[in-house]
Amino acid sequence: MTPPDRTVGARTTAEINPIEAEHYGSKTLAVEPGGVDVVPLGERHGAPRQMFWTWISPNLEFATIGVGILGVLFFGLTFWQSVAAIILGTGLGSITHAIVSSWGPSSGMCQMVLSRTGFGFLGNALPAGINAVVAGIGWFAVNSISGALALHALVPALATGVCLVLVVAAMLLVAFMGHNLVHVFERYALPVLATVFVLGALVIFSKSNPGQAALPGGPSTIAGFLVMTGATFGYTCGWNPYASDYTRYLPPGTGRPAGLYAGAGVFLSCVLLESAGAAMVSAVGSTAALDPGVYTSVMPSVLGKLTLLCIALGAIAANALNVYSGAMSFLAIGFRLAARRARAVVAVVFGVAGLLVAFAGLDNAGANYESFLLVISYWIGPWLGVILVARYLRRGSDITGLLTERGYRNWAGPIAMAVGMVLSIWLFSNQQRYVGPVPTAYPNAGDLTFEVGFLVAAGLYAVLFRVLPPRSATATAPATTASPTRG
Repeated sequence: MTPPDRTVGARTTAEINPIEAEHYGSKTLAVEPGGVDVVPLGERHGAPRQMFWTWISPNLEFATIGVGILGVLFFGLTFWQSVAAIILGTGLGSITHAIVSSWGPSSGMCQMVLSRTGFGFLGNALPAGINAVVAGIGWFAVNSISGALALHALVPALATGVCLVLVVAAMLLVAFMGHNLVHVFERYALPVLATVFVLGALVIFSKSNPGQAALPGGPSTIAGFLVMTGATFGYTCGWNPYASDYTRYLPPGTGRPAGLYAGAGVFLSCVLLESAGAAMVSAVGSTAALDPGVYTSVMPSVLGKLTLLCIALGAIAANALNVYSGAMSFLAIGFRLAARRARAVVAVVFGVAGLLVAFAGLDNAGANYESFLLVISYWIGPWLGVILVARYLRRGSDITGLLTERGYRNWAGPIAMAVGMVLSIWLFSNQQRYVGPVPTAYPNAGDLTFEVGFLVAAGLYAVLFRVLPPRSATATAPATTASPTRG
């Protein structure tokens, strides 16, 4: 129950930040109040090292294994070629994840509010809206399906639909409670997940044949490598739009170590399980598929059952973040929701929507996952290009006040992102349903949509920033005095 208004100095709790009003602080079993409010200094807590387990646990799940399976099973690569693409793509995505994670402590703001730096208040509806749908519904559905399939394989007496409802209920409980419980859940899930998944990976590696030739029917080696690199990069970068959501409660001055821990957590967990996924294809032979039951079929019975249980647990760890950050992105669009529990309510709504999408995708999980994974990076590349260049152009000064101003405009961002997306997808997309002119003419080009989208948006923003300079309702925001200070 919301406590009655009380006086705090000359203000009432109705007039101040809800996080401060309820003294949320480090409470674990309390529902996080408010929405995308700035975290007051008095409510800051935690240490940078907690980002390590917060970003390892959500990647210890079957969706990560599935990324590695794609390279060998669908993209025509050998095991070692897949591993090389995994390391390259994951490494690049981990670097950007470390950078954007480091921005939270200095500002106390979530990632999609910080995104307003390059997009303005209204223009930020473009990336925030896309991320709300992709994270809160898309990724939520993908991970819910993998968790449900694992639980069904473990307990065949439970129908797949029942398993889906059970895992989604657990995911929504953690996300509904909010930031602090998310961190605690990831921390205590890590020892269990890491032990079981590492043991399982060792078994898979021992039964695999790393020297096996590439499977027939895939694209050329160069094209397959580029597509696999894009897939692993896209998977890792899928976390980038969430990054500072989980560092914004840290004390100022901790941004750099927090970013390093976050990047390291993503890199280590993804490389390990994606490599295990690549090895699985030769370990199981002709039965290879994007199915948790197939992955565990070569393991000893007890370890196989524990792995299935941890796949379901890992899906919960991942989706707690997905639906939490999806709700934050939705609120960052700028909707005026007066409810003190706005974030919690939106998280539940998005979770229910994701559940319905998951039900629709249960029967064709493998193909749906492949298509979703490859397309996910198409919007993130241009978005990253804009926010990184915007951060660089505004280095050295503080505009955090502008980011909460509804009159702040920066049309260079949405224009650059939209152009980057349209041109890169039109010319370079290489999907089953659409192949652009470049990969049609040069099949070995693979899929360069992400890279081209990033470069086009970054370059165009740098030009438009001077042609269409940012403006607030009260004053112009010049390029030389417009950046949040570094954490």
